[in-house]
Amino acid sequence: MKLVIVGSGYVGLVSGTCFSEMGNKVICVDTDSAKIEKLKAGIIPIYEPGLAPMVLKNSEQGNLSFTTNLATALVDAAIVFIAVGTPMGDDGSADLQYVLAVAKEIGATMQNELIVVDKSTVPIGTADKVKATIQAALDKRQVNIPFHVVSNPEFLKEGAAINDFMKPDRVVIGSDTKVATEKMKQLYAPFCMSHDRFIAMDIRSAEMTKYAANAMLATKISFMNEIANICEHVGADANMVRTGIGSDKRIGYSFIYPGAGYGGSCFPKDVKALKKIAAAHKYNAKIITAVEEVNNAQKLVIAQKVVQRFGKDLTGLTFGIWGLAFKPGTDDMREAPAIYVIKELVKRGATIKAYDPKAVEEAKLMYLKDVQHISYVNSKYTAIENAAALILLTEWKEFRSPDFEEIKKQLKTPVIFDGRNQYNSYNLEEKGFEYFQIGKR
Repeated sequence: MKLVIVGSGYVGLVSGTCFSEMGNKVICVDTDSAKIEKLKAGIIPIYEPGLAPMVLKNSEQGNLSFTTNLATALVDAAIVFIAVGTPMGDDGSADLQYVLAVAKEIGATMQNELIVVDKSTVPIGTADKVKATIQAALDKRQVNIPFHVVSNPEFLKEGAAINDFMKPDRVVIGSDTKVATEKMKQLYAPFCMSHDRFIAMDIRSAEMTKYAANAMLATKISFMNEIANICEHVGADANMVRTGIGSDKRIGYSFIYPGAGYGGSCFPKDVKALKKIAAAHKYNAKIITAVEEVNNAQKLVIAQKVVQRFGKDLTGLTFGIWGLAFKPGTDDMREAPAIYVIKELVKRGATIKAYDPKAVEEAKLMYLKDVQHISYVNSKYTAIENAAALILLTEWKEFRSPDFEEIKKQLKTPVIFDGRNQYNSYNLEEKGFEYFQIGKR
């Protein structure tokens, strides 16, 4: 099947590559000519485990190609996916200008019957807008070409996206025509061989499913962080509480780890957008609002612990940061807790030495480019040389079992602030450390 993926960012590139892996002919389209030239040269613009070799293999086999020309790509295509960005607007709503611009161009250039798939995370009702935009462009051309608009939300975890796509928990398809539903079922059949994970529904329910899934996971995180903060006040241990409630199969252990808050491209944006969607329909989403408020406060909890230990004025103190990405397995720093912690400490006069296996360039070029008194190093132990304390903010595997004697040797004072509760089982106080974690005094 010939497929076109418009947008060669995270979702578009992963989706296109995985579809090509199953033998489909895939053309990825992007308006960023520099990105397209890099992809043609085998240079992958994002870090995602397993993605680069799969892109290279399928490019060499002729199943995957890249272009800036949508009109040419659409010739004889069966399905076109819209996977462009939907950045958050100033009011918290998702910005649909790029989605609708693609829809307009599809309508202006398509020559044969098409299934148009919204792959981007979009507000409920977007499919109607896409359909109207394409039809308006066809009417302007005075042509009558049949097309179908489908919602197919993605549920990829950064750091595990290839596995998530190749072995999905579910494939959600929102469609109002049998033709489109069957075509999408055919496309996804190779990914659902061992178990029928294909879930068909109406379009608006599919659009809502994506928001509901991310909001539920964000809710679990904020709920556990709320419990952790209460634990600190009453003298309980949030790690023990997590074990106690996670053993209940109705709750489970996923997404109930106390920490420095969630970040990334999905949870913050989708929670805010869902709150905005509810408000637009005159509904006050109280739980969703609380989830966001708890998370915003949680991102500064570690910085507050540093201030409680070292004082409000941190002038002359250096802190070693382990981890900049919002989670391990990615270089994505969007809404990462590290951004908020570092800026707060620097504002109080601190100097920062930071290490991350993948996200340093993102920090330098974008998220911390205007921050003074920060340097980046090439190893975790270099980051803590003569530092007043180690601050762990991302739970990369290489941080999980460090040499604590080496840490103590490098630090000026043996103090660890653990924003991911990675070391709560190491009895660090007995090793001579001052150890601060989330959810325990």
